[in-house]
Amino acid sequence: MLFTVVPVQAQTEPDPRATDAFDFMNVLAKKGWHDLKDERWNAYGQFTYISSWKGASPALYTNLNGSPNSLLPGSERSFSGTATLYLGLKTWDGGEIYYAPDMISTRPLSDLKGLGGAIHNFELQKGGSEVPVYFTSRLFFKQTWGFGGDRIQLDSDPMQLGTTVDSRRLVVRVGKFSVIDFFDKNSYSGDLRRQFFNMGFMTYAAYDFAADAKGYTWGLVGEYFHDNWAIRFGHTAVPIDPNQLPIDSRIFTYYGQQVELEHKHLLNGQPGSVRVLAYRNHENMGKFNDAIAAFQSDPNRNATTCTGFNYGSGNAGAPDLCWGRKPNNKMGIGINLEQQVLGDIGLFFRGMYSDGKTEVYTYTSTDRSISLGALARGSRWGRKRDSMGIGFAAGWISREHARYLGMGGIDGFIGDGRIKRGPEHVVDIFYSLSLLSSLWVTADYQHITNPGFNADRGPVNIYGMRVHAEF
Repeated sequence: MLFTVVPVQAQTEPDPRATDAFDFMNVLAKKGWHDLKDERWNAYGQFTYISSWKGASPALYTNLNGSPNSLLPGSERSFSGTATLYLGLKTWDGGEIYYAPDMISTRPLSDLKGLGGAIHNFELQKGGSEVPVYFTSRLFFKQTWGFGGDRIQLDSDPMQLGTTVDSRRLVVRVGKFSVIDFFDKNSYSGDLRRQFFNMGFMTYAAYDFAADAKGYTWGLVGEYFHDNWAIRFGHTAVPIDPNQLPIDSRIFTYYGQQVELEHKHLLNGQPGSVRVLAYRNHENMGKFNDAIAAFQSDPNRNATTCTGFNYGSGNAGAPDLCWGRKPNNKMGIGINLEQQVLGDIGLFFRGMYSDGKTEVYTYTSTDRSISLGALARGSRWGRKRDSMGIGFAAGWISREHARYLGMGGIDGFIGDGRIKRGPEHVVDIFYSLSLLSSLWVTADYQHITNPGFNADRGPVNIYGMRVHAEF
């Protein structure tokens, strides 16, 4: 798919950029026209523009034998521009409706091919257009039931009305949203409009969560909070074809499910969290070994002859996943850690293991992944609304996946025609400079090795600049 989906990041830790921030809701509150602690409605917005440049990189081969999914070795420029409006409305006690219209314009590197999990710009989407596209990213109903405990103030934010809730409560959401709006949250790695650029830091790269080609889905998410503990479950729709836009309405025939357990703690007086997530998808998808077996039994079942959904490979001597598609399961489990240290520095780690038997259906081509790093707030050097970070992410593919690619097969994003299997690594370093109360300019550098999990190609250096505004 690869898409523009930015999870709405609940602020579990203080955000220095919010200090003295100019936004519409704060202006109304200061004039006494709006109560930020007990909102009937709210409205927020954002604009983000990212420009990236890739230098020339070494490659022993590119798009070998008609396989079309290589990252081009020459220098390239890409960009993305997005704008979002977030609207919230209280319907009755505990009931809320949220709506978010979106606009996006993109030009990816190499038509968004050749990178496994280390996509350099999280905003990019498969099949994106330089002509602006308008769509609804979120439209859902939320109901909260309280069961006692302490009273907690939830701050006004995009997709969150300012209100007071019980520390023990059940929250149910039904409608259109992104799965990672609610699952796999992390204060220091996840809000990529403010933090890292690379998609390896948005969520687990190996988390093939249900979504359309823009990153959104329809379904239900339930969360139960019990003081410092939380458990959440989601059942969501999947696309009809992998990495495509139309959603399959048969949500009980083909679906994605995930369950997550979370615990918040204090370590030496500093807040932190531990989250464990497991997912299971049931989709009409191909297994790598089945595609290989079909090709070996009949070479006419190759990448050029399938009349069903395929990725358009011109390699007549290669297997294709379209010959192996049938109802299959895909599963994975991951752990997510965050810890504040020294008051203005945060550390994070994610790691996920997926089974690696089946094709990527909606996210990246990665079968196993880790990411870790640190984010520092500018208060440490006298600029409290600046931030900087350094992160390292790595992804791997399974033996079945590598064998399929080595025979010339492709998936939604990678396939050079041959492969020397290796882990795909990225180092991402950024500095975000606050220019005005709600405007940030960020410089970013990424070094990617073994692009597409192929040690015969790369490394690649990518330089980026981001302008982000909020209101």
